[in-house]
This record gives sequence, structure tokens and C-alpha cells, in this order.
Amino acid sequence: MSRAEHEWFGHARFGLFVHFGLYSTLARHEWVMTRERIDPEVYETYAEFFDPDRFDAADIARTAKRAGMRYAVLTAKHHEGFSLFDSRLSDFTSVRTFGRDLVREFVDACRAEGLRVGLYYSLLDWHHPDFTLDHHHPLRDVPDAHDRNAGRDMARYREFLHGQVRELLTGYGTIDYLFYDFTYPETVGGWPGKGPHDWGAEGLLAMTRQLQPGIVVNDRLGIPGDLVTPEQYQPSAPMRRDGVDVAWEACQTLNGSWGYDRDNLGFKTPDLLLRMLVDSVSKNGNMLLNIGPDGRGAVTPRDRESLATIGSWMDLHADSVVGAGPADHTAPPGTVLTQRGDRLYVHLFHWPFGHLHLPGLAGKVRYVRFLHDGSQIRAEATDPDQQALTTEPGGQPAGTLTLHLPTVRPDVEIPVVELFLDDGAAAGADRS
Repeated sequence: MSRAEHEWFGHARFGLFVHFGLYSTLARHEWVMTRERIDPEVYETYAEFFDPDRFDAADIARTAKRAGMRYAVLTAKHHEGFSLFDSRLSDFTSVRTFGRDLVREFVDACRAEGLRVGLYYSLLDWHHPDFTLDHHHPLRDVPDAHDRNAGRDMARYREFLHGQVRELLTGYGTIDYLFYDFTYPETVGGWPGKGPHDWGAEGLLAMTRQLQPGIVVNDRLGIPGDLVTPEQYQPSAPMRRDGVDVAWEACQTLNGSWGYDRDNLGFKTPDLLLRMLVDSVSKNGNMLLNIGPDGRGAVTPRDRESLATIGSWMDLHADSVVGAGPADHTAPPGTVLTQRGDRLYVHLFHWPFGHLHLPGLAGKVRYVRFLHDGSQIRAEATDPDQQALTTEPGGQPAGTLTLHLPTVRPDVEIPVVELFLDDGAAAGADRS
């Protein structure tokens, strides 16, 4: 991702994903339609009972901003085919069903809070009559499943798909990020999947860039985009293609489900989520963290609490995340490093007793402090000839900088030490 208009993405580092749709009122995961093999005609009837009176885009945008996020992405249409925008190409929309264009509300709210605007659009559509059955389709197990594809035409579906994307990219002003989802060319159980040709991916990407020249596009059309999107795992190293670093974004959930899943209580702790965020930044990646508003559109208390805790930490420590990236120095055990210009940030995942030894940094640091309160930390170069004595640490290699830490761990989710580097130690690391 080298285009100047895309630089905001690598600087932002942290975004909010919002999965909301008709599936939210069923409250059994966003794939409930296919997991439970619900006939599209039956599924459509649930729209009568979908009235998200508590969907408050302004509140969602404010919540994202307070959490330290710099962009937000809403599911304009998920695999179920229900559109949250005013589409001339479908009656299966929020506007036709309950008279609200939720995409319009969302993009307006994000802009009011200074957030970059992202939209998610599913390439799949289990509701559309021309979308052919495959191994993900909810009708895949009906007795005449294979025969049902005889009357379906993916060429007509492609026209619909491109038409809806055109509506999104021409009707809502500047869209900063488009998250397509997803391509699956493999054959499973005798059902061929769908690849780039099914979406007309090359033409779709070209149209996307023509209509929104500065837009960031992910990689899920099945052809290269501006970034790659690992989902529900943390990469073990910076992501590369053919030996070259690529922009990437870890797509993560609070509890393993994207849409509202009432009975899924397997939530990650805020501490774990923050460690995942810092880990992503240290490997030159972003994190897109998802919430699933409930069936009435409200941000759930558990989601709100998690984001508030993250926001409290980000309020004090955003400098180690936003505009930061990988460090050019070695991380001691139990720590993760990020760097922003002449500032090196040591995230203490495990609290050491008394001392923290930083190899190779002696004589290269001008000042050391805790980031949360700005309090100075004493630091000294370790004498390589100093032996460990009864009350004196030693035995560190030449060039080691030793920090003297308090016994009591600071009362923040992840303590962060900020080091002001001299010009030589900071060279090549200016990401601000």
C-alpha cells in the first residue's frame, strides 16, 4: 500500500467493525441462515419483525472514537442479502422494510466524529434468485438442490452485484475503505465454489477505483487488493508476499461471532484485545475489532464495557499505537516494541521485578518515562564487567541499558515505557 492517499490507513492502526443485519434479530450468529438451512423465502419473512429502534449511528461513532479507533466499517449487506441502504435494485432493504437508510446514518455519523468511513459488502447473496447454490448456500441439502441451479444465472447476479456497489460508491460521498467478502474457489461435497470470475472481480475492482479513486480495498475479491486480511488469528510475523512486506489488518471479534449471538459468552478480556492490538502494530499491521449490535440495534453492555476499557488505555497510550509501527530494536522477553519516529515504546506484557534490560540501547537513549503518567524512569548503561553480587545486578552484555522499575505495577492494562532515542537509534523509523 504505497499510494499517498492510502497513508491514513497505516497511520490509523485501529478500527471498528460493525456487523449488523437481519441476522441480529435472530441472535444466533451472522451465518444463521445457512447454519440452520433456512429457506430464503422463510428467512425473508423475519424482516417483518426487524425494527432496530435503538440503532444509533452517532452513538456507535462516538464509542469508536472514545475507544481510540480512527476508522469504522459497517456491513452494508451481508451474505443473507439484506441491504442496509436504499437500493433501487432490491426490495430486501432497510429502507423498504422499516424506512431507514442505516448506511446513510452511519457514514454521516462517522464523518461528524472525524472517523474514516468504511463499508463491508458481501459478494455472496443467499436471497438473490440468480445466485447459484454452492456448499455455503442454505438450500444445498434440499432433495433437488443441484436441479435448482438450472434456472439461475450468475451473469444476471454479477450485474446486480456491480449495480449495488455502484450505488454505494456514488450515493454516499467519499468512502475511504471497501471491505469485500469473500471468495471461495474450492469444491466441497461436489459443489464448486466461487472465484474471481464469478464476481467479475477485475472489472469490479476497476469500477471501485474509478468511482472512488482514493479508496482502500481489501484482498477478498480473489485478486490482489491494497491489503490482506487475516481473520480470527494473529500473524506470527509481519505479513509478506513474495518476500515483500504487505499492508495487513487483523479482523477480530470480541467473542468469536461477528453478528449478535446472544448465548455466546466466550468474550476476550480487554487486556487480551489490547495485547492483540499492540502485537499487530509491532508487526506493521492494523486491527479491525468487531461489535455486533443486538436485535434492536443497541451496542450491548458487554461490548460497550470492553470498548470503554480499551478507550481508557488508548487515552493514555495512543502514541504507542497510532502512527507507530515495528521497532528497529530487540524486544526483551515478555515485552512487545513499537516505534514512532524517535520514540521507542516498550509494552510490558509481564511485569518484571526491579529491572528491565534493553540490549543494544546503552548510549542511544536521551530520556525514559512511563507513558501513562509521564514519570521518569532511571536508566543506566550496564557495566559488562560487573558481576552479579549479593545486592547488585550484573552479567549483562555490553551495550545493555538497564531500567529501574518500581515494585508495584502501574494500574493500567498494559504498562508502557517510552524511550526518547538519539538520532542514530531513531533513524529509519519515522512513521508519524
